[in-house]
Amino acid sequence: MVWQRPDGRKPYELRPINFHTGFTRFAPGSVLTICGETKVLCTVSVAESVPKFLAGSGKGWLTAEYRMLPSATQQRHERELLKLSGRTQEIQRLIGRSLRAAIDFEVLGERTLTVDADVLQADAGTRTAAITGGFVALAGAISQLLQRGVLERSPLCGQVAAVSVGLLEEEAFLDLNYIEDVAATVDFNVVMNQHLGIIEVQGTAEEGSFSRTQLNRLLDCAENGIQQLLIAQKEAITDWDKLFLSSN
Repeated sequence: MVWQRPDGRKPYELRPINFHTGFTRFAPGSVLTICGETKVLCTVSVAESVPKFLAGSGKGWLTAEYRMLPSATQQRHERELLKLSGRTQEIQRLIGRSLRAAIDFEVLGERTLTVDADVLQADAGTRTAAITGGFVALAGAISQLLQRGVLERSPLCGQVAAVSVGLLEEEAFLDLNYIEDVAATVDFNVVMNQHLGIIEVQGTAEEGSFSRTQLNRLLDCAENGIQQLLIAQKEAITDWDKLFLSSN
């Protein structure tokens, strides 16, 4: 039996992705990322300070926060106020780790970039959309700092994108929606840079196990999707040549 995708996509086909940049007024960088039916608002704020462990080092920092609106899913869920769920903490750490790979913190100087990812609507892939869209928002914030003369040169030293993959009926599928995510026997979240170097892989078998051959097929599938996402990011960032260093 071959898995039939609910939206008719081919196994290696992404959901339609769009970046609506400058989506909010006050954040230096903002983008509404739409990936199929998943919608994530990514904003980037800048503070002229760093955590205590970096004070006096001359280096900056990047951190991330992730939240899901109560009405982002079919059934309303309670807001996380005083205590974050383990899932939320894990996702925002993933976003932070991933996007830190794109920054030269010595060039940034003693400043902190905060990436906020707010899920407006969830149909799976929220963390990968937050990373991919968060990078576009990060580029927007850096562009504004350069325009204002706060930075002399761009601290962006790489590009970062992320995508989900999974095994359905023993075959690899790219960019799972909710129905596929629930049905998958194995699912992965993969983060890569512009050279297709792996930044992070999160994966597990929901039942049983998977082979090394299947793992390779999943990574090939993810690499294919990330190549497409890197192009989409580049098209969404208007002043690309001014922002990126020789690593690109």
